[in-house]
Amino acid sequence: MDITGLTTATSSYPGTEAASSDNLGKDAFMGLLVEQMKNQDPMNPQSNEDFIAQLASFSSLEQMEQMNQNLLGMALLEESNALLSQLTEGSALIGKEVSWTDPETGLGGKGTVDSIKLSDGLSFLQVNGKEIPLFMIGEVAEASAPTEEPGTDDA
Repeated sequence: MDITGLTTATSSYPGTEAASSDNLGKDAFMGLLVEQMKNQDPMNPQSNEDFIAQLASFSSLEQMEQMNQNLLGMALLEESNALLSQLTEGSALIGKEVSWTDPETGLGGKGTVDSIKLSDGLSFLQVNGKEIPLFMIGEVAEASAPTEEPGTDDA
């Protein structure tokens, strides 16, 4: 059933310019509350209970926004910790002999780790001039000591 005679009106309340029409921020909420108080019937004002309920809703909205900010902060901290952990694990491999296998190609290699670098949130080991992602390392061993040539006694 169509209802004729109704049109969409743009809001003139301050703070209602939300990024999404489904989301109202605390500024929009306060703007609506102030407008409601300004335009109420002086002979039949809003009850105290209704006003307190709206303030409680506003308080809940502020707490939820703060919780959202805290969760975002925790996610960023977790990401930083993950990168630091990768860097720590990779730096412990410098000077060690590692072997790896590429899961896509099945090809691999073996060599001594020269350095480590972070790129796009991943750790890459520099092994024999190649960059090997840390997650591809399958085996770690002490680097083989260089063999001494016979007849080079320092005594």
